[in-house]
Amino acid sequence: MTEEVLLSIDGFIAEIVLNRPRKLNAVTPAMAARLESLCSELDRNDEVRVVLLRGVSERAFSAGSDLSSLAEYPSAWKFRNRVEYATAIRNLRKPVVAALRGWVLGGGAEMALSADIRVAGRSAKIGFPEVTRGWVGGGGASQMLPRLVGYGQAMRLLLTGEPVEAEEAFRLGLVEVLVEDVEVENRARALCEKLASFSPVAVEAVKASVRAALSAPLAAGLAYENEMNTLCFAAGDHREGIKAFEEKRPALFGR
Repeated sequence: MTEEVLLSIDGFIAEIVLNRPRKLNAVTPAMAARLESLCSELDRNDEVRVVLLRGVSERAFSAGSDLSSLAEYPSAWKFRNRVEYATAIRNLRKPVVAALRGWVLGGGAEMALSADIRVAGRSAKIGFPEVTRGWVGGGGASQMLPRLVGYGQAMRLLLTGEPVEAEEAFRLGLVEVLVEDVEVENRARALCEKLASFSPVAVEAVKASVRAALSAPLAAGLAYENEMNTLCFAAGDHREGIKAFEEKRPALFGR
């Protein structure tokens, strides 16, 4: 059987590829378990600084959960205790860049929301159709989407279930970079390479601080940011940053 979730590591960059093109990279429970395992593994791997997430198909990043597998849960309790793959992506401490082409639906859209930066091709169509099937997304759409696009637009997308084209997604702030389809993976990789060239401690501290801002009161968030800044100085990478500035050269963090 062909592996449906692939992992490769090149230098400081890990690449997770959804590899079920005939089913538009729809995620099965086995794929969800694999994603959770890989995310846990990558979080512990000090050689990995950035994660690139993409689908193997030009037709889809991911159409979300495989609906036939959803029907196989014997009880609501078993479903409640399922592996939630978008949450696994969101819990990564390292920055995640999602490369999006074609359909980005349901749990696939929630995986994209769980990334930190989204690079979309013009063929991308992003939607949250769960309400049309009789449920609400369980991978964070109702919580993350309002934070990206505001209450009203989030309600429009979640209540109608209608997908938006890449141009509108970019205008709404649902994706951060919009390029031609042929440029998506190269642009996403270039972005990963840029992030991987920075101090891994600083990059993870930035992510932790910004994520804290989503839920913490301002005073607590500011205090947390200061602690993250102190952690960066304790780690010592700032010495290379200052030296590189003085010598007018790019900083080399741990290379």
